Amino acid sequence: MKRRSFIKKLSLAAVPFTLGGIPINVMAENAFTRMAQQSTNDRVLVILQMHGGNDGLNSIIPVSNYDLYYSRRANIAIPAKNSLRKMIMLDSTLPPEAQAGLHPDMIGMKDLYDRGRMCIVQGVSYKNNNGSHFRGRDISFMGGSFDDYLDSGWVGRYLQSEFAPQVYPNDFPNADMKDPLAIEMGSDVSLVFHQPGNIPTSISLNDPEGFARLVGELEGFTDQGVDPRGKPPAALDSSPYGRELNWILGLEDKSEDYANRLYEVYSRASTSSVTYPERYPFNAPTGSLRNPLTPQLQLIARLLDGGGDGVKTKVFLVKIGGFDTHAGQVESYDPTMGGHAALMYHISSAMKAFQDDLRARGLEDRVLTVTTSEFGRRIHSNGSYGTDHGTGGPIFIFGKGVQPGMVGTTPDLTQDNVEMQFDYRQVYANLLRDWMLVDETKINNDIFFGDFLNGPREEGPGNYQPLPLATQVISGVSERFVAERFSLGDSYPNPAREKVTIPFTINTTAQVELTLINTMGQRVRTLLHEEKEPGQHAAEATLDHLAPGTYLYQLKCGFYTETKKLIVLP
Repeated sequence: MKRRSFIKKLSLAAVPFTLGGIPINVMAENAFTRMAQQSTNDRVLVILQMHGGNDGLNSIIPVSNYDLYYSRRANIAIPAKNSLRKMIMLDSTLPPEAQAGLHPDMIGMKDLYDRGRMCIVQGVSYKNNNGSHFRGRDISFMGGSFDDYLDSGWVGRYLQSEFAPQVYPNDFPNADMKDPLAIEMGSDVSLVFHQPGNIPTSISLNDPEGFARLVGELEGFTDQGVDPRGKPPAALDSSPYGRELNWILGLEDKSEDYANRLYEVYSRASTSSVTYPERYPFNAPTGSLRNPLTPQLQLIARLLDGGGDGVKTKVFLVKIGGFDTHAGQVESYDPTMGGHAALMYHISSAMKAFQDDLRARGLEDRVLTVTTSEFGRRIHSNGSYGTDHGTGGPIFIFGKGVQPGMVGTTPDLTQDNVEMQFDYRQVYANLLRDWMLVDETKINNDIFFGDFLNGPREEGPGNYQPLPLATQVISGVSERFVAERFSLGDSYPNPAREKVTIPFTINTTAQVELTLINTMGQRVRTLLHEEKEPGQHAAEATLDHLAPGTYLYQLKCGFYTETKKLIVLP
């Protein structure tokens, strides 16, 4: 195939190729590839981008000043009580200034939080946030300030400074690293992966088999004449034009290598044993009903699995849009339903399924997910059942490697906008240090150009400080978190004869079941089965007509189960 014929075909496929029907970008010439042989850990970061600016106040609902929240947005406020669909209380153990509720369609996030698999960071923004979609995305991806115009992203700069330059395309893929280290879902090549002087590429096809078939048909570049590849004189090889053309001419080999490898891994991995959500089960605009995250997250889990030999890709970017909710954010007849409710359901339910899938595949220790959105929404609603562009908002972090809990406090609702408590670079910097295990000096000097981990900044809220967002050592963190919020106490008296008191603690309103089990594993009596409020409780139970001996008493509350021994005397 002639060079011009290849480039013509390439121009028709200048968006990502697909696996399982999901378009993805393969970042070919960038620092992710140069990281290939040198990664010191197998940890993966998934960035979940919420296009449009998420309304954080209807996601994480303030409790201590709920009346003010309601008065500022009465036509869209989520009910606190007296409704079948009301906010879900998050965690009764949080201090009063951090007490919050979740949107009623965020049941999956509540489950992840209670299991110690989620962290919420309140009031994330950047100084002088101007509420622009495009500028906001650029700033959050480039890792700069409001007045910076960098041509590279924070992830790209980290990898460029951390790992020695490699020659592309000659050196990669290789035996030690067969995979692209960055994969982006969708049709864009986002700034977060760019580096100075690099131009990432993407190739689009409908399916991995078709992609492999097409690149197999490319026979090389055989233009006739003195210059068989149509290249400029050798003296121009080091010019920007020469570098770019050499890079384009190397796409044939790179496309074939990466396409075959990804299709091989994808085909080898089993389909998920976990049921992912497909549609929003309630009323919402037609375009909001299908869950767009499900196929993206399923694909990531399958690629990382690969039947035991999954990809070593370090960073994935997934996307969900629809958050620009100026009008119709909620249904006029029910503020708990509508477009925003569907979006929160999609994220919450898909992330719950994704975590379950990773755990079933033995990958849960490796993957952390962080959300990003260009800005939040205004504190007050508008007359169109919506919210206008704002500034700060919450970030969600998911995974076994999180430091679970709430960072920051609920916003000051007397203001027009959600004020910044934490610069977004604090979040990324702490994740780079504690999850990707990056040296602090490199974070400060080469990535964010300032100490966003420890150093002070100008007067105002959100002084830079270490944030408990992720864990360098995973073992035991979630177990301790759960034990502080759910527990089954020691019964008394024990041994007991006629009556026994069994203490327990829960952190949320939930259906609680307390049962007595014999040594054969058979249930012999239900001691308690009712809904209980958060806090400490003591259930009293009679032991009449029970044969003397050893029994087990078991507490079940949602996902939580704990069992202890009880001796019944004659």
